[in-house]
Amino acid sequence: MTAIYSARWVLPIISAAIENGAVAIDDSNIVGVGRRPEIISRFSGARISDYGDAAILPGLVNAHSHLELTVMRGFLEREESDFFAWLRKLTLARAAMTPAEIYASAMLGAVEAARAGITCVADSSSAALEVMKAVRQVGLRATIYQESFGPDPKLAAENVAKLRDQLGQLHALETRLARAGVSPHAPYTVSAPQLELISRLALDEKLPLMMHAAESEAEKSFLLDGRGVFAEALRQRGIAWQAPGTSTIQYLKRHGILETAPLLAHCIYLDDVDLQSIKESRAGIAHCPKSNAKLGHGRAPLAKFLAHEISVGLGSDSVASNNTCDILEEARFATLLARANPSISPTVREGSLSEPPAVAGGPTAEQALFAATVGGARALSEPPAVAGGPDQIGALVEGMQADIIVVSLSGAHQQPVRNAADALVLSSSGRDVVLTIVAGKEIYRDGRVIYVDEEELKTVVERVRITLDLAAG
Repeated sequence: MTAIYSARWVLPIISAAIENGAVAIDDSNIVGVGRRPEIISRFSGARISDYGDAAILPGLVNAHSHLELTVMRGFLEREESDFFAWLRKLTLARAAMTPAEIYASAMLGAVEAARAGITCVADSSSAALEVMKAVRQVGLRATIYQESFGPDPKLAAENVAKLRDQLGQLHALETRLARAGVSPHAPYTVSAPQLELISRLALDEKLPLMMHAAESEAEKSFLLDGRGVFAEALRQRGIAWQAPGTSTIQYLKRHGILETAPLLAHCIYLDDVDLQSIKESRAGIAHCPKSNAKLGHGRAPLAKFLAHEISVGLGSDSVASNNTCDILEEARFATLLARANPSISPTVREGSLSEPPAVAGGPTAEQALFAATVGGARALSEPPAVAGGPDQIGALVEGMQADIIVVSLSGAHQQPVRNAADALVLSSSGRDVVLTIVAGKEIYRDGRVIYVDEEELKTVVERVRITLDLAAG
């Protein structure tokens, strides 16, 4: 049966906002978008849900998350000034968790995402099987990237064989909404031979690939001059390291990663040559401004990403480095942070696919929403990391998948509303979401995630956290 959702505003994202609008869906597809009277007339007999003073827009895309780490919210605050210590504590805690504990942690992260209007996640995990189970239970659309580690080149073949086994288990759980990918973790945790083997695997099996890249000063020093905490850690393990004397992006290009058109998370430390290499490879960028700032890594050049016409999505990273999984909040932070450094303004080709125009001084709220929806879908699109790729999610267009959210604009913190995009980005957060639909199926409504007992889940996660706290001292 056709269902109609109407509200004061409908934001298709790739076309102008519609006042007094409505969206009609049938099964998993959008079948109508327009003004409310027209849609109701066109689909007579349809079930109508009117949300009044609210905005209907495409589901938000979280282009970089670590749902398995949700239990570590606030766990690493004391280590944030020392990234190596932060990583070490995180790694030890995660290694101590059982599969059931990882599943519960990922479930809580998936619940948080659904509540915040996130319909699609690009999630990196060392225990991807448990995360795959969690997103399936909640009903999210997802690409789950199985992480691979191994800085010792002598173990590259063995590590990739393990990755193949993990992928076999993941493929058995794939659905039309959730699929598997691969993630060589970072340049300082994966050897060059292993990078080449994984890139070949991704190309041969048409797997989406994600990697942390150009994230920190420590990583930059590791690759440029072979100094710093990462180089020292390898030496302590007896692993020889000869710095290539190049940037992260050029290093990844040298070892085949860019051939896979990867999704690159963070991308703080790069230059115009790197940006051109990213553009030419059709890679996407997951921009994680809050995590970058919280860990003191720096500010990624969002305006330059846009100026180079690179596909850019927004990512929360883990709540261990962000504390919230909220893409509307991420959009606001990204917008304001970019405006704080307005020397580079994004430019847009005239007539490009409805990309909102830039303004002097930094990105607009419309551009931020574009990144949170269409931009994220495009960043995941080579090869298609989600069912149908960017032609199927990220916008409200007839024939596209019905990934739809409703955000209330009735709060005192949002009044008065004159421009829906401004209100969404500059005044709202995930807490204002009242409905989340994935592929035509409601997964969050009336204040609850439909397929999860949240109270029981919170009790389980609290027990897991107590165990981690005790072990950490």
